[in-house]
Amino acid sequence: MTSGDLLGLLFSYGYAFSLLLIIEAIRRWRNYSPDFTRKIIHIGAGMWIWGILLLFDHWYLAIIPTATFVLFNAIFLRYHVFNAMDPKEGATPGTVYFALSCTLLLAFFHQGWEQGFPRGLEYYAMAGIMAMTWGDAFSAIIGRRFGKHSYTLFGSKRTIEGSLAGFIFTLVSVAITLYILSPLSISLVMIGALVAAIVGTLLEAISPLGTDNLTVPIGVALVLFFLGL
Repeated sequence: MTSGDLLGLLFSYGYAFSLLLIIEAIRRWRNYSPDFTRKIIHIGAGMWIWGILLLFDHWYLAIIPTATFVLFNAIFLRYHVFNAMDPKEGATPGTVYFALSCTLLLAFFHQGWEQGFPRGLEYYAMAGIMAMTWGDAFSAIIGRRFGKHSYTLFGSKRTIEGSLAGFIFTLVSVAITLYILSPLSISLVMIGALVAAIVGTLLEAISPLGTDNLTVPIGVALVLFFLGL
């Protein structure tokens, strides 16, 4: 274990628990809806994956925080430890799936990690994770706040406004991610971002009960990988 790995572990757990405690305190203070605070935690957790890429020197140590939070989030969900993340009514295993998908993607695309940032093939993993982080969060936030035109696919009810927001935020976040991390040309970055936005929006629309935290990141990453983008 290197000093980078040790710092990565310390900062990862420190950041994660600080995020949960701070957002829970803000929820109680400002009486925010758990649906809103859950998405703030969702974005904060997803963005920390950039910190993992920067700090850890070994991929198999980099996945320890996300892997352990599969268990932690299951416990938090079971006992409703943080209402800002898992309200007593309407909670789903989405937080468990979030940590699981991050773990699986970082492990699967670990080739080139030891070469240093931007960590080889991890841009596929990060594209999927950013699609989940930003697209999924804003499809829910905008859909609940401004959604007027609803539709149902395979039993999952969504709004056009929410899906459009998810498409836009996925497009932008994946474009930025691919531009920073991948060796792709600008034109291929934009094509990849467009493909990710289409795939992510469709998967989010048809995935029930928090399973979009599995289907969106894994689906986006694999589609980009198999297309060679």
